Amino acid sequence: MLPAPVVDLRAQLRAADAVLFSTPEYAGALPGSFKNLLDWSVGDGLHGKPVGWVNASAHAGGAEHAYAMLRTIMGYVNADVVEAACVRAHVRRDAVGADGTVSDPAVREVIAAALRALVEHVRQLRAQA
Repeated sequence: MLPAPVVDLRAQLRAADAVLFSTPEYAGALPGSFKNLLDWSVGDGLHGKPVGWVNASAHAGGAEHAYAMLRTIMGYVNADVVEAACVRAHVRRDAVGADGTVSDPAVREVIAAALRALVEHVRQLRAQA
């Protein structure tokens, strides 16, 4: 029997039209707690689900390991990876306000473009159904 929070997580993932993940990279990998969340979705929740991700890094070209790990995991869960919704965002430390809001218009556009790509993919899937 699965723990109640896992049952809830899987139900929420199944109910979603798509999922956009966002995570930083810690010590060259996905944060352990985030990887654990993804592990609980194996077998139920993300199978066939349109997904994308935004990996933020203070360094240009950063978060490449987290980006690659997400691609590998999404392959294992057989998610529908929407390539245009999978991006790395170079976010300078001074571009994030005290409230956590990204103020740099270029970074905001990268994130918005990923979200638009995911939404458009879902629209196309619905039109085909």
